[in-house]
Amino acid sequence: MIITIDGPAGSGKSTLARNLAARLGLSFLDTGAMYRAVTLVALEHDIDPMDADACARLAEQLELSFDAQGRILIDGRPGEPLIRSETVTKAVSPVSAHPAVRRALVRSQRAEAERRGGLVAEGRDMGTVVFPNAAHKFFLTASPRVRAQRRCRELNAPARLAEIQADIELRDHLDSSRKDSPLSCAADAVRIDTDTLNPEQVVEALLAHIRKSARG
Repeated sequence: MIITIDGPAGSGKSTLARNLAARLGLSFLDTGAMYRAVTLVALEHDIDPMDADACARLAEQLELSFDAQGRILIDGRPGEPLIRSETVTKAVSPVSAHPAVRRALVRSQRAEAERRGGLVAEGRDMGTVVFPNAAHKFFLTASPRVRAQRRCRELNAPARLAEIQADIELRDHLDSSRKDSPLSCAADAVRIDTDTLNPEQVVEALLAHIRKSARG
């Protein structure tokens, strides 16, 4: 069984997908980490994130895998926590917008699903492009303000709220306006607004939809 969870930056997709996978006994596929990994290595090699050809070659060459806890490995080395740095966060949208980069990683993502026999995948185009025939599709939303507040709490940096919200709004624009696989809600996805929900409440909402669907 494949379950997809899409949504904009800061909507809590990774945490929720990981928790949902644990509840259902499925593997978790952090596709966002894959794009971050390509971005990290590009920056380490002084490759311009806007250089489509160089980023695509990198995406083709890198060996991306996951450890037992679902954390990404880049040519065998741990990608955490470096892939979560602010430098990578600011550069990942242009890198992930390159069609050839996306094609390379989509192949890897589908191969992971085939190898694992089922999973919970989070990202921005999981339900629309990568796994259009997924058994269950969800699209998480939250206002830029709430997402920025959550990020500020993670960073323990309340004074940076305006800056972080501006960064989130820019990423929203870049992700939704790119020509190749833009961020969008699949027509058959269940849309859930998480503004007033905590992570456990969101997981319970996802589980409720899955159980209801199973009952027919």
